Amino acid sequence: MNEQQADKGPQTFDELVAELRMRHDSLSQSHRKLSERVMADPEAVAFMTVSELAAAVGVNEATVVRFANALGLKGYPGLARLCRERLQEQAQLLRRFDTLEQLPADGSGLLNRTLEFDQANIARTFARIDDDTWDSAVRHLADAPRVHVMGLRKSHAPAYLLAYLLGMVREDVALVTATAGALTDDLRRVRAGDCFVAISIHRYMADTVRGAAWARSVGAHVVTLTDNPGSPLAASADECFFVDAASASVLRSMTAFTSLVQALTAGVATSHGHEARASLLQEEQLLSDFQVYTTDSRPK
Repeated sequence: MNEQQADKGPQTFDELVAELRMRHDSLSQSHRKLSERVMADPEAVAFMTVSELAAAVGVNEATVVRFANALGLKGYPGLARLCRERLQEQAQLLRRFDTLEQLPADGSGLLNRTLEFDQANIARTFARIDDDTWDSAVRHLADAPRVHVMGLRKSHAPAYLLAYLLGMVREDVALVTATAGALTDDLRRVRAGDCFVAISIHRYMADTVRGAAWARSVGAHVVTLTDNPGSPLAASADECFFVDAASASVLRSMTAFTSLVQALTAGVATSHGHEARASLLQEEQLLSDFQVYTTDSRPK
């Protein structure tokens, strides 16, 4: 393999994982073993020699080199370099703790840095969305017979918001909660032609990944919101939105997810036009009839 060909390989560890997931079914047994070891334990692979990795997986050294070359990398050193870069990324978590300790005790530094991070997260997220991906996702969210939205743990908040807002501008929206062992009951209602939205960030919820894969297998259109191309959700997606979640603290930010969810719903509302307006007016009337909100008792 020449230098030009090698340069076409993955440039980051996330791109490497995405490539390995895409090729998984076509890999030989030996290459599949290597692929699984790289994805499961990049920290160890980062500092292994060719012979050490070959022995750990049970293949010969030439197989390891062919595996790296087949991915478009510059031999085994190129593979090890991407694994070392992932190790450096993981070390960022420790640096976040250090950053927190250096912020002013009154919290002003944290407030300013949080604002800066969230502004950047939103800008980067929206900048990488192309028109075709956006139009297709909005069209399916607007026109599918039924929309199913799934996000668990930290991703439950944007999932709930998306299901709630979509339910205000169109009919037949369901939130998949997977509570009390009901995941299979929720998935049983997914039909071909439906739209299934899956939301998850690292570390990815296994139920969400399985739910998206199941929806894809029965013919649903799958839209995913996740954090990078290496996410297992990317493999099941018809449209995949990569959302930045960087934070000034040890807790990852969901602000860009919230902004994207609101934008998607606005797109659906615009698509439905007068129908969405009529739905919102009916909602307001029901809220009034049932006195959902307290009356304004402020002094006149």
